[in-house]
Formats: sequence, structure tokens, C-alpha cells
Amino acid sequence: MTKTVKEHLVKSLASGEFVSGQLLGEQLGISRAAIAKHIKALTEIGLDIYSVTGKGYKLAQSLYLLDKEKITRLLVDESQKQNQQMKASDCPLIEVHSLIDSTNDYLMRRLPNQVTSGQVCLAEYQSAGRGRRGRQWISPFGSQIYLSMYWHLEQGLSAAMGLSLVTALAVSDAIKAHSNVQVQLKWPNDIYLDGVKLAGILIDLEGQALEPSHCVIGIGLNLHMPVTAGKLIEQQWTDLQSHSKVSIDRNVLSAELIRCLRQRLQQYQQSGLEQMLAQWHVHDAFLHKKVKLITGEKVTHGICRGVNNQGALLLEVAGQVKPIYGGEVSLRIDQ
Repeated sequence: MTKTVKEHLVKSLASGEFVSGQLLGEQLGISRAAIAKHIKALTEIGLDIYSVTGKGYKLAQSLYLLDKEKITRLLVDESQKQNQQMKASDCPLIEVHSLIDSTNDYLMRRLPNQVTSGQVCLAEYQSAGRGRRGRQWISPFGSQIYLSMYWHLEQGLSAAMGLSLVTALAVSDAIKAHSNVQVQLKWPNDIYLDGVKLAGILIDLEGQALEPSHCVIGIGLNLHMPVTAGKLIEQQWTDLQSHSKVSIDRNVLSAELIRCLRQRLQQYQQSGLEQMLAQWHVHDAFLHKKVKLITGEKVTHGICRGVNNQGALLLEVAGQVKPIYGGEVSLRIDQ
């Protein structure tokens, strides 16, 4: 009930016009005092709402909310341009939540029987967004993209080796198509712009090595980071709108991300990673640079020589190139 109330309030206030607290209470069947408590909770997650006696509540700035129907329509229209003749009924299931703990966790909880391959969860706000290595993903309301997609791995977890690279290429494709901005890719799961982090990828897996398994791919993409939220991020970051001459439309970019990710995953399913390696290396942020690989307390110094067709980092150490597979590792430029 609490989530339903908050989502109703967000949608009612999104236009940026005054909304009567009494009217909101009547619509929801709760008291004006209860409305005030829910409004306070919304301000605590970053929404700038103020009240004026006799007028009601108002957002300082209107919100341009994600719209499931619009995203679906954009996907259908784009497929028809490419002569694929997709109908709305053929479109992947898309859910849009105002408030959620984590888009990845939401889909993982629905395994194995309440998801279909290609199903997408988007959210305006995450209360428990996750990055790699247990870090929090700062998720301010209504200003970024938080997107997760479920993908069925028919060949088992062994087919998941290169998924973070495939996903990074899809994010690059979508950003280029929407804003004409070219990003850089950083092994194993980051997207950079001008040398700092723009987006991250989190992949959750469930299953066995050689049996049909489950994968949830999460993407967090900074579009227009509020100053207060930006101060909570522990590493250097940037956002897309700061680099784009095009006004970022979150619905259009979300549709583009879904389309590009499905396209790349289908390519990977059919022919593996090998055909994508050249594209990865063109945009590899660390290619042929001195790097340090951090694994727990251990630091290894070397030169990044790209990635192989299994998705491993190729690290040159003392003249020898060794493949480094994912896990709890961190790659940094060696100053």
C-alpha cells in the first residue's frame, strides 16, 4: 500500500502544478496527515516538493517520467523501420516502477517461472541499487536510467563469460544512436566518458555450468546527476547530458538501450564474442596503457592488451600476456 500511495503521489505531482492535499487524500482514501507523511518520505529520497497553504503541494520542477507505452511504441516503430514488422504483442515485457529496491533484485526474485527472456524492468528510483563488489549504486529519482533485462542462457553459465562486454557494446551503440556521443569501454563492466565513469553494468547469474540457466543484466546510466546525489558518489563520475548537444529523452534512450541490448545478445548467442572484439578494441579505454589489476590486497602491474574471445582481459606482465577472467577484480590506470 505504501508503495502504491507514493507512486500515485509522484504521478499526480509530475506535471509541476499544485495538487490539493485534500484531493490526494480523497483519491487514495487516506487522511491529509497521512498524505503529509508520504510527501515527507518523497522529499527524503530527493524530490523537491513544497507546500503552500490553500494551494497544496508542488514539485519545484516538473518530472518527465518513464512511460511503458511510449517505450513499447518506440521499439515497435524502430523494428518496422528495419522491416522486422514487430507488433506490440511481440515486444518484450516491460515494467516501469516509480520506486523499487533494485531492478536486478526484482527480476531475480521472479526466477524461474515469472520471467520471459528479454523481459525488462525500469525504475525511477532504487532504494537499494547495487554496483559491483557490494557497493551501493546511487540512484536519485527520475534523472537517470536504471534498467535490468532477464536473459535465458540455454547453454548454461558457461555462456555468460562475455556478457559484460556484450552489454557494454550495446550501451555504446544506444548512446551513439541517441546523442551522437562516443563513449569508451573499460573491462570488465564500466562505460567511461572523457576518462571517468558514465555507466556501470551488474550481471547476476543463477544456474549450473552446463545446464539452462538464468541471467539478469543491470545497467545504471548517469544522464543528469543532481548535485546533492553526485556528492554521495565515491569515485569520479560524469553524466551524459553534460556531453550531449541533444536534449536526452529518457524514454527514447531506454527504448534504444533495450533494442541494442537484445540485438547484441542475439548476436552473441549465435556467433559468440569473436565478431565483436574489433569494435570493443576501438573503444577500449585502457588499450596498450599501463594498468594495475587489484585483487583483494594483491596489485599486479602490467599493460592492457585488450580482451580475448572469452571475455578475459589480456594483461602483459614482464613480456608475457596472460588472460585474466572476471570476479572480484578492479582495473586502474597505473600512474
